[in-house]
Amino acid sequence: MDIKIYLEPIGFEFDDIEFLDLRERIAHKVHTFYKNTDFPDLTEAEIAIIGVKEDRKSVNNFGCENAPDVIRKRLYQLFPSKSDLKIIDLGNIKRGHTVEDTYFALSEVVAEMIKREIVPIIIGGSQDLTFANYRAYEKLGQIINVFAVDSRFDLGDVDTEIDAQSFLSKIILHQPNFLFNYTNIGYQTYFVDQEAIELMEKLYFDAYRLGVIKKDMEMVEPLVRNADMISVDISSVRQPDAPGNANASPNGFNGEEICQICRYAGLSDKLTSIGFYETNPSLDNNGQTSHLVAQMIWYFIEGYYSRKHDYPYKDKENYKKYYVSIKDNTHEVIFYKSKKSDRWWMEVPCAKDMKIKYERHYLVPCSYSDYETALNDDIPDRWWQVYKKLM
Repeated sequence: MDIKIYLEPIGFEFDDIEFLDLRERIAHKVHTFYKNTDFPDLTEAEIAIIGVKEDRKSVNNFGCENAPDVIRKRLYQLFPSKSDLKIIDLGNIKRGHTVEDTYFALSEVVAEMIKREIVPIIIGGSQDLTFANYRAYEKLGQIINVFAVDSRFDLGDVDTEIDAQSFLSKIILHQPNFLFNYTNIGYQTYFVDQEAIELMEKLYFDAYRLGVIKKDMEMVEPLVRNADMISVDISSVRQPDAPGNANASPNGFNGEEICQICRYAGLSDKLTSIGFYETNPSLDNNGQTSHLVAQMIWYFIEGYYSRKHDYPYKDKENYKKYYVSIKDNTHEVIFYKSKKSDRWWMEVPCAKDMKIKYERHYLVPCSYSDYETALNDDIPDRWWQVYKKLM
């Protein structure tokens, strides 16, 4: 498939990037689609950066379409953590005549990247582009888990057109449906109505308040490890750390925490795409928000190149297997512990005729604390959530 028809070069040249010295930066390591260069070769690539200058469905944050190139300049000034990066920059998705045209183009490009086992990093633009990212998996016929770092659920009104704060309801209602699970971390209760919280519970989705996550950042790792795609709304970061967003608020993750989350995302073998949305350069303070997003992407890349490649269904011989009987042998929970990374998974019962369909979902990432819960004769909540979905 010729994806070049959907893409255009980025809006600046290599010589426009300001370096403080002559040492090698990320800009020297990435094959970027500049105006006067050839389109990047996809053959050896492992990560592809894709900009989307689209904000027509933004909510109170018009101007975020200008973020991709601004964030790139900040990213390309940073030093690489590895010398052998295999990263390409495909430029920007051409702005469609309608928003739906832009969605289609993005989903086509992302689907092609995933087919080639290249991880796309999407730089928006408004967060409704998450819907286009999801549609890429529909084209591939993959049932997936979606993960959002967001202060809101973005459910909106089911009867209204899609926008940056209603895309989730469009994903849930879209047919055919390829959503297995949705996880939100960092939601702030005063931004979410009670009906939305109840709906999340009814659908067996996972939602974690900001305060719960900030108390124990390590609990994010197994949650992220279960995701196929991630959507990051920069408004989930508190305003002092990321002022370049019209929906920013005084509370949220701080810069270090959001970078930690992005590194966890990079480390996940299961994750095949990630998007960063809602940065608005026109509202930014000395480029602070763009600089933070550039560092978030840097941490994602650093995590990617530290992957252990130990997702269980690939080779169970590299795992220690633990059987835990619960409640007088009425239940048994099977745990796997990686010999490579010491990370944990647990197996949820799944009918034989459904295992192929759900092979990416009945082995659930967990933590040592979940194993301890089982040893204390109780079934972990994470296990129950997936069990209900597979019933």
